[in-house]
Amino acid sequence: MTTYLLAGGGTAGHVNPLLAVADALRARDSDATVLVLGTAEGLESRLVPARGYELLIVAKVPFPRRPNGQALAFPMRFRRAVAQVRSHIRDNGVDVVVGFGGYASAPAYVAARRERVPFVVHEANAKPGLANVLGARSAAATGVAFDGTPLKGAELVGMPLRREVIELDRAAARAEAAEHFGLDTDRPVLLAFGGSLGAQRLNDALADSWRDILAAGWQLVHVTGERSDLVDPGVPGYALRRYVDRMDLAFALADLILSRSGAATVSEVSALGIPALYVPYSVGNGEQRLNAASAVAAGAAELLDDPTFDGDAVRRIVVPLLGDRERLDRMAAAAERVGTRSGTDNVIALVDRALGSGPAAR
Repeated sequence: MTTYLLAGGGTAGHVNPLLAVADALRARDSDATVLVLGTAEGLESRLVPARGYELLIVAKVPFPRRPNGQALAFPMRFRRAVAQVRSHIRDNGVDVVVGFGGYASAPAYVAARRERVPFVVHEANAKPGLANVLGARSAAATGVAFDGTPLKGAELVGMPLRREVIELDRAAARAEAAEHFGLDTDRPVLLAFGGSLGAQRLNDALADSWRDILAAGWQLVHVTGERSDLVDPGVPGYALRRYVDRMDLAFALADLILSRSGAATVSEVSALGIPALYVPYSVGNGEQRLNAASAVAAGAAELLDDPTFDGDAVRRIVVPLLGDRERLDRMAAAAERVGTRSGTDNVIALVDRALGSGPAAR
């Protein structure tokens, strides 16, 4: 019986691919033990137990970004976190560690190396996090979601995706999706969203331009995020939702996507072959623009500038595209070529390889 320890968390971008791999490992071998390593503060503290997995806790120890008191305390705190993980590995007889980035991953990689347990790294973003940069240097295998991700030994494996996305037959589900959102099956649909918290810039732009989208003969599914105060105008063809728990149905209905370009979003949209207009979040280290780069290079998507994205931009750029069926078809065909639904299986293949050739194969 194999015992897997999956490390990661903090954000949905780390937790969701971790859970996709956990579910596939459990489905493949009901006798296997799948454990998750995370912090008490991250999103994993809620999502992992809810999915039926045991969460082993490691202290959250952020890498210091500047010389201060936290930087002085970091070496001791990190050593303690590594000791915590080494104890978890020994107590549970862990055979292999799989890291997905985040605070839990860095001590997990060090602990696995010291316990002579093979470990695998998966990086979801085109611009890797520090934990995975360090881990990849001595990993048994390293998988990345996007081509060109600068990690040692990186292999392009794609993103582990939710099963409802992997198994989605968009054409077969379209009628159910149209009924779910109260829309017409036969008219094209623009799906716009900005993540679970929404994107204020996208919301403001669509609040100013939804009439133009409907006038172009399209329908609109607009997922605003739970914090939005936009008022639903209640008109036919415009489905405004704060939150959607059936994104598979939203994807089934979408003929074009307008969204941010988080790693999971780009991977899911590309895997489903949906043309996209991405508005990368301009705050941060630029990873959203990099996440979309391969889809843009393939012709499956286009980038719009976040600081200048408003209702006028929708009218100037988006609405003309809605009327260009030939261009949309070319983008959709390109998306089919750039995306993959096999990311979960590809990561598990790396894990199997590590178990067979790792320094502590048992």
